[in-house]
Amino acid sequence: MKLPKQTKRYCKKCNKHTLHSLEGARQRGRSSARPLSRWSASRTRKRSSRAGYGNLGRFSKPPVKSWNRKVKTTKRIGILYKCSVCGKSWGIKKAIRSGRIEIGEKIVR
Repeated sequence: MKLPKQTKRYCKKCNKHTLHSLEGARQRGRSSARPLSRWSASRTRKRSSRAGYGNLGRFSKPPVKSWNRKVKTTKRIGILYKCSVCGKSWGIKKAIRSGRIEIGEKIVR
């Protein structure tokens, strides 16, 4: 997917249309983005749910991983628009699932 290096967009902070530069930002994995989500290992350790007697039927062994685990062939790539006047960045609401995105000459994978 090809995108221009700069585009004119509305800036909420400047309250007018200004030139924005584009950057690519890869979607982070669930473990790094939300380390304290429910029943994550770090959260249970912090809340000391693993401490005490017994394993509560869940923490005895690691989860079974199947051999054909990877299904999706592409990653989600988020796009950040940065205002050239005030320097404020805006991200798009939904990331684009694509093998590669070309922003000007730069390739984001």
